[in-house]
Amino acid sequence: MKVALLTAAGQGTRMGQEVPKQFLHIYDKPIIIYTLERFEKNPQIDAIALVTLPHWIDFVWSYAKQFRISKLKWVIEGGNSGQESIHNGLRVLQENCPEDTVVLIHDGNRPMVDNDIISDSLSVYKKYGSAVAAIPCTEAVFKSENGDESKETIPREMLFRTQTPHTYCLRKAVWGYEQAKEKGITNSTAICTIMNALGEDVYFSRGSEKNIKLTTLDDIEIFKALLATEKSGWLR
Repeated sequence: MKVALLTAAGQGTRMGQEVPKQFLHIYDKPIIIYTLERFEKNPQIDAIALVTLPHWIDFVWSYAKQFRISKLKWVIEGGNSGQESIHNGLRVLQENCPEDTVVLIHDGNRPMVDNDIISDSLSVYKKYGSAVAAIPCTEAVFKSENGDESKETIPREMLFRTQTPHTYCLRKAVWGYEQAKEKGITNSTAICTIMNALGEDVYFSRGSEKNIKLTTLDDIEIFKALLATEKSGWLR
């Protein structure tokens, strides 16, 4: 069984809007629905769970009905942090799914994830037992103590920027978050950083510059442009 666990429990304060960013409407559709549709339409995904803000749970179910998201099986109340929210979602899956279920943890505000990214994540997971979407860093990177100046660069060929999905066996994912809680690791939203802190290897799967995380208003404009390009199809 393969389940997508989407996170949409953030307040989105950096966006500066009254509505959390995952529920902003772009072309008459909430952003979270764009993300849900990607997994709804992927034949490898059997079910979807969504972790969100408690007062938005009913809205999510209504949106799912309106936009025919039939794979959505669980809408779960988020916690006080991203790490706690994912842990909440994993606990619900643990209660309802076999322990060998494959879980793809994905940011709800990454609505441009595509079938190639999902498929490669599952392929790398099958080979290594875990997969973290990532892309190589192409910019020059400097290290700075004060944010104003630097005398040290970091070789960019050694750097990779992680995205989502992060794919793990449900049993292993639950273990990771429970170990993090026991060991006092509380500031790691991403499961890959938790696993790294626990001494586990991290294996990279295919990411994409298009797999953008919507954080600022500039990101919304980029998202709109990507949607327009995707619909036109002339760059295929």
